[in-house]
Amino acid sequence: MVSLSTFDFSIIIAFFSITLFIGIYVSKKSGKNATEYFLSGRTMPWWLLGVSMVATTFSTDTPNLVTDIVRTSGVSGNWSWWAFLITGLLTVFVYAKLWRKSNVKTDLEFYELRYGGKPAKFLRKFRAVYLGVIFNVITMSAVTLAAIKIGGIMLGLDPWVTVVSAGLITAIFSAVGGFKGVVYTDFILFFVAMGGAIWAAVYLVNIPEVGGIQALLAHENVVGKLSILPDFNNTEAMVTLLIIPLAVQWWSSWYPGAEPGGGGYIAQRMLAAKNANHAIGSTFFFNIMHYALRPWPWIIVALASLVVFPDVASIHTAFPNIAESKLGNDLAYSAMLTKLPSGLLGLVLTSLVAAYMSTISTQLNWGSSYIVFDFYKQQINPKASEKRLVAVGRISTVVLMVLSAALALLMQNALQLFNLLLVFGAGTGLIFILRWFWWRINAWSEISAMFASGIVSLVLTIPTVNDYLFDKADGLLPAYTKFLIVVGVTSTVWLITTFITKPESDDVLRKFYRKIQPGGPGWQKVITKAKADKIEIVTDKEGWSVPSGIIAMLLGCVLIYSTMFTTGYLIYGDYSYALILGTLAIVSGYFLIKIWKKISINIL
Repeated sequence: MVSLSTFDFSIIIAFFSITLFIGIYVSKKSGKNATEYFLSGRTMPWWLLGVSMVATTFSTDTPNLVTDIVRTSGVSGNWSWWAFLITGLLTVFVYAKLWRKSNVKTDLEFYELRYGGKPAKFLRKFRAVYLGVIFNVITMSAVTLAAIKIGGIMLGLDPWVTVVSAGLITAIFSAVGGFKGVVYTDFILFFVAMGGAIWAAVYLVNIPEVGGIQALLAHENVVGKLSILPDFNNTEAMVTLLIIPLAVQWWSSWYPGAEPGGGGYIAQRMLAAKNANHAIGSTFFFNIMHYALRPWPWIIVALASLVVFPDVASIHTAFPNIAESKLGNDLAYSAMLTKLPSGLLGLVLTSLVAAYMSTISTQLNWGSSYIVFDFYKQQINPKASEKRLVAVGRISTVVLMVLSAALALLMQNALQLFNLLLVFGAGTGLIFILRWFWWRINAWSEISAMFASGIVSLVLTIPTVNDYLFDKADGLLPAYTKFLIVVGVTSTVWLITTFITKPESDDVLRKFYRKIQPGGPGWQKVITKAKADKIEIVTDKEGWSVPSGIIAMLLGCVLIYSTMFTTGYLIYGDYSYALILGTLAIVSGYFLIKIWKKISINIL
């Protein structure tokens, strides 16, 4: 436990005051109508939305998660989330403009644009509760759990004290300021959070116990954890950490912030953009910052923690007040922060508070938008006034905060939850990618995939089933096959369901195509049939831009991964690899700019 100085407290109080001021300042305009409250009137520029996305994904549980991964699997273990860059860049260069063309208020409204009848209405209503409440509450509880651990390690706070103090201010400014308040404060939160993370990494790597970057990299506890790629001679590590994430996970899993085909709060920000170009610009900026630059301060602190706290037992010895139910490798990040001096401690604590508030406020506003537009207005009060919709949004914001706080008090660690969310959504992602470009997918495809994924995931997590199939000592199958089983069963179920159920009606399909103009061979049958009926649904004469978008995605992956690895090798002092990868980043960036111009022309 550390003692905060008056200076530390003044930094934290000043930050809280600024945040609340922004929320109150924009509350009057945000409360004008529901579109202002949840999308800020669709007038947001790319740079503000991009910073907001980065700030949102920089939550209190993220450094804890990265620390847990590095301490257990090494730096290469981060491929479990680095692989989602492919999903992110597909959203940038293929799906961002499609979402902007849809002009929906939430990504769930898409269901009644793409599908028709009672199945579409059910899907929209069910997903509003499933994602807006259940999944959203689980995600927020992970963030709040991290705040609990930080409060316990650094300040000796009881879990309920952390939950009340951290959640109260966040709920107030989120409920009052709406989306505009969230985005404006995100701009400040990003710089505070990023500055605190970098400064903490620089200081902690140079404390006497660590002895500087060279001593850190040479330490016996760290040497085996440094590789950016998994050990090619370790089959299980290669399959688990690299092959599955890059070959299957990125397209098959639905995960908040990295949804295949775009979705969630990423879609909310694209829908709030001024136009399609701003939607593309914001998501590309987000992916560069999220993957290429931001992970390294956390990784450095995680590696340093292996020197100071080599195992969980050493953490428990240093912090005996932490309950055993909350012990885990993810605590090492907070434990390292207790080494910070006054002033820097206040800044870093403020940065963690900023990270917490940014993520929670976004999740609250996004989840509340589902409850308001996709459940309340559709199912309970279709004639609700704009004033009533804003009021429901504010009430649901508070309720979501209370539910997530209660769940956080029951949880143990962030990595546990990350793995649960990956498996629980496994197999559904391919539908979210293909539904824009294949006419045959219908509402029943999504319904069957959603239930199949959930049921199979739950069955495989039953202790007796899990031990029988995946126990490391004598299980029938390697542990990594659990994810593949869920993906395989779910994909089989939804494909069979798609072909044994009726396709969407011609009217629904034609209306969707006329509005979105997705193009491609997957819609040729619909186009041909419409022409036979003397109905013209093709209005886009620019041609199909998806092939160019995929090339841009591949170049973007090379650019961002090369930049990320260049940064890592510079830190490691391996300048030859850094030079090669830096050159590759420049070359791929040059060709990306050339093809980006072509994509931009197509969307004007």
